Amino acid sequence: VQLVESGGGLVQAGGSLRLSCVASGLSFRRNTMGWFRQAPGKEREFVARVGWSGVIRSYADSVKGRFTISRENAKSTAYLQMNSLKPEDTAVYYCAADPSTTGSSERLGEYDYWGQGTQVTVSS
Repeated sequence: VQLVESGGGLVQAGGSLRLSCVASGLSFRRNTMGWFRQAPGKEREFVARVGWSGVIRSYADSVKGRFTISRENAKSTAYLQMNSLKPEDTAVYYCAADPSTTGSSERLGEYDYWGQGTQVTVSS
């Protein structure tokens, strides 16, 4: 299984970025896909997740109204559109796959597969 993130970079506060996560080696449409982030000196935290159909989504309170998670099953790809970025959004962003059909898919331990991460830096 391989998850490869892309789309990170340096952006000014108020700007936007779109992250992509391409999956291979798994049945993509059977997995809930999630995005997590880890800032320096902090624990990895939940950002957003999307169910297999793309209908059920949930977000961390800190990103609600600014970030949108989506997926294209035909391309085995998940996305995270990030708008109105703030310096506190600076972190390494990871995508992850949860093959379970139970649970909230908002906890790290629920995910079996992880990408290597992509750096997002928001300057003030």
